Amino acid sequence: MPLDFKKTDKDLYQPSTAPSVVDVPAMMFIAVDGQGDPNTSAEYAAAIEVLYGLSYSIKMGNKAVLEYVVPPLEGLWWLPDGGSFDPSAKDSFCWTVMIRQPDFVTPEVFGTALEVLAKKKPKLDTSGARLMSFTEGLCAQAMHIGPYDDEPATVAAMELYAAENGYVVDFSDVRHHHEIYLSDPRKVAPEKMKTVVRHPVRKAS
Repeated sequence: MPLDFKKTDKDLYQPSTAPSVVDVPAMMFIAVDGQGDPNTSAEYAAAIEVLYGLSYSIKMGNKAVLEYVVPPLEGLWWLPDGGSFDPSAKDSFCWTVMIRQPDFVTPEVFGTALEVLAKKKPKLDTSGARLMSFTEGLCAQAMHIGPYDDEPATVAAMELYAAENGYVVDFSDVRHHHEIYLSDPRKVAPEKMKTVVRHPVRKAS
């Protein structure tokens, strides 16, 4: 069977709707940064195309190395003023969208994928894509079921759980509001969409 991180790492991709705390290890991602409303931004749409283009170029070019399922899209979201994440402030969003990569993906493998995608889609700008190792560390998380705009209720439950269990939210320059998209909004009704939501935490002093 092909490797599927959603099945092998269920604690990271299939949490309960009840909040919990998880220690997220180092993982490799292809990532693209940007700013603006994901619903209307051409920059965001292009970033998604680049991520999937590179991820599938790697998958198809390395079948002899590993058979695997391309992992789900993920997003880190924050506001430029460093304030609390506000889902209603979409025009001001800063974001990093990313797709996890298997361990065999080195800078050389990534470079080859860039070359392959450039030949396949020469008009697609891949200059913003990067391969990065990301260690998220301690996070409160929960499975959110429903529209993205309803996430504040899930976030409130996560933060209450964290506080009751001796943790405080710990946003920083690299630790942000994190979403993992398990449903395709083009195919799934808003009330049935599944999204893993994470906030970084640390033990209270």
